[in-house]
This record gives sequence, C-alpha cells and structure tokens, in this order.
Amino acid sequence: MEGLHDKKIKFLEEMANRLRQDVIKALVSAGSGHSAGPLGMADIFTAFYFHILRHNPKKPQLPDRDRLILSNGHICPILYATLARAGYFPLEELETLRKINSRLQGHPHRKSLPGLETTSGPLGSGISQAIGFALAARLDQKKYRIYCLTSDGEHQEGNTWEAVMFAGKHKLNNLTVLVDRNNIQIDGFTENVMPLEPLKAKYEAFNWHVIEINGHDFYQIIGAVAEAHAIYEKPTVIIAHTIPGRGVSFMERDFLWHGKPPNEEQARQALRELRTLGQKIQSEHQ
Repeated sequence: MEGLHDKKIKFLEEMANRLRQDVIKALVSAGSGHSAGPLGMADIFTAFYFHILRHNPKKPQLPDRDRLILSNGHICPILYATLARAGYFPLEELETLRKINSRLQGHPHRKSLPGLETTSGPLGSGISQAIGFALAARLDQKKYRIYCLTSDGEHQEGNTWEAVMFAGKHKLNNLTVLVDRNNIQIDGFTENVMPLEPLKAKYEAFNWHVIEINGHDFYQIIGAVAEAHAIYEKPTVIIAHTIPGRGVSFMERDFLWHGKPPNEEQARQALRELRTLGQKIQSEHQ
C-alpha cells in the first residue's frame, strides 16, 4: 500500500461523502433497502477500494487480485456505489437498485456484476466463504489476500463461530475479517437482543489477532490492515467501531433505520447535510 498524506486523506474523505450521497439517492429511488449500515461503512469501503485492495476494474477476474467478501449482504448499496465509483459499471445504474431485472439486487448476486466475489444473503456465511478462498490461496501458493466484511449482529449466528474456530486452528494468516461494530440490528441494540461482549476476548480465545479501531478514521483503518499483513501465525480480525447512519443526523445510532430507506423529503434533508459535510471537508484541507 502507498503511504498516506493530506492530499490522499482529502480524496478519501470526499469519496466517502460522495458514496453516502449515492447510497441515499439509490435508496430513495428503490423505495426499499437498508440505510444505517451502508452509511456507517462508507469510510471502510472507501479505504479498501481506493487505497488497500489490489484490484483492476478493467480486469475484474485478475488472478492475483485481492478478494473482498461481503458477508452481511443487506448493506450492498454501499458496495454497489463503491464499485460504480471505482469503475466496475456505470454510475447511473445505481438508480436501478432493487428494481425488476436490475443487476443490483437487494443482496449481491455474484454472476450479475463484475467485482462481486460471492453471492450473499444468509447471515453468518461470509467467514466460511472467505476461508475457502484463503485455503485455495494457500494451496496454490498465491500471495493475494482475503478480506471478509461482517456485521456485529451476525455474530449471534452459530456458523460464524464455527468458521472463526476453523480459521484459528488452521492459522489462516492471509485472512482478515472486519466486524462492523455499530451495535444495532433490525430489532434493536445488539447488547439487548443477544449480547456480543466481550467480543475481543472471544476472538482471542479462538487464536485470532485482534485490533480495535475507529471505523471512520482512515489512518486507523489503513493502519490496522497494514498490521494484519505483518501477522504470520494467525488470522486477524479488525473490530471497527462505527456510527450507523453516519453523516445523516436523524439516522445516526437509530436502529429503526437499519432496514428502511428515506422517503423523498428525508432524502432531501440527508443530501443537504452530506453536501454541507462535503463543503466542510473542502475547507479543512485548504
């Protein structure tokens, strides 16, 4: 990975802001979909696709590309927006989100779009899928890395912990899991529905290297991935603390926005706030 400097940080912050606006526009056009998670993960997707990953939108099946697996497929609006901005498909196609015959379904379908590594839907399956990629890379003696983005809520699924146990046993050091620790799910706050803490200690008990970060700080996101690259004896999990609905005041930290889109009036307000934030980013880096 290249080094970070002020110009690159400005670019990443501006890109994340554009992606949040893309998500709002796509959701209001669709009339359905998830708002909080995609907005909360915009910085992480920006960091991966515009700084961390080895990938080529013009050659999406490049053999030595890094693999990014999205386990919690319902936050796909941010994945689609990121892929479009990265050049995998036309930006205007985002307006077809969740529409009949659209390539942008409510959960990603691997064969529909370039840049998708897996089909995701059932929660808790992503780490197991990522393990398959990691084992294949090891068998083939390849150096590409595997990243799996997961939600905190799906850590209430038993198959998640079977996968965590397996990866720890086999010391899959080419696998990095990132947990979106936003503390919400569709029925409320995770610690009320089914407590996850102590999450760090649980991963450590399964022989993982654990890093905790602010999921909105590009230095911390990119630094954590660099640290994961230096760990040779075990897989790494990055627990990224994020704010669901990040950037839109009436959505932030409100679990009711987990699974619903804004209406037209709410979308206008959200876009106003995000454009104001974009202006602030510009002024801070002048």
